[in-house]
Amino acid sequence: MIKELKNICKPTVFEEVFNSYCKDVKRFIFFKTKDTSLTEDIVQDAFVKLWEECKNASYDTVKSFLFTIANNLFLNIVKHNKVIDKHQKGYTHEHSNETPEFIFLENEFYEKLENAVANLSEKQREVFLLSRIEKKKYKEIATQLNISVKAVEKRMHTALKSLKEKIELI
Repeated sequence: MIKELKNICKPTVFEEVFNSYCKDVKRFIFFKTKDTSLTEDIVQDAFVKLWEECKNASYDTVKSFLFTIANNLFLNIVKHNKVIDKHQKGYTHEHSNETPEFIFLENEFYEKLENAVANLSEKQREVFLLSRIEKKKYKEIATQLNISVKAVEKRMHTALKSLKEKIELI
């Protein structure tokens, strides 16, 4: 009975998920795009995809699933825009002072960093983004999330530790 109540394919449950996580997903994507219109499009597409894939989503992990969908949609747009820019500008490596190897390694690093941030727990990612992207102080984050400053410090510490471990694997 409880499992049926938490079936994302039910419109009332989907609406609850939307109301619970839409703001967080918008904030997450806006940090990446800095474009309100694009953010709205990505968030809308993410929820449409969630609805289409509702049978594959668990209520317990829906937030993580939603963030992954939104991040993948963002990455697809970035890749698409790179292809467009390359062809419109007649891109050549002559315009760059960096070697092709350096450019490749830099792109690989940023991709791994984005994936590592996306794979943080929801609580760690939220604190990390508020601190590093919005440049909020721990006390402001604690107030916003209604948790202690110590909890913010712990989440940030574990987030940074996790990112360091994942990025050092490069």
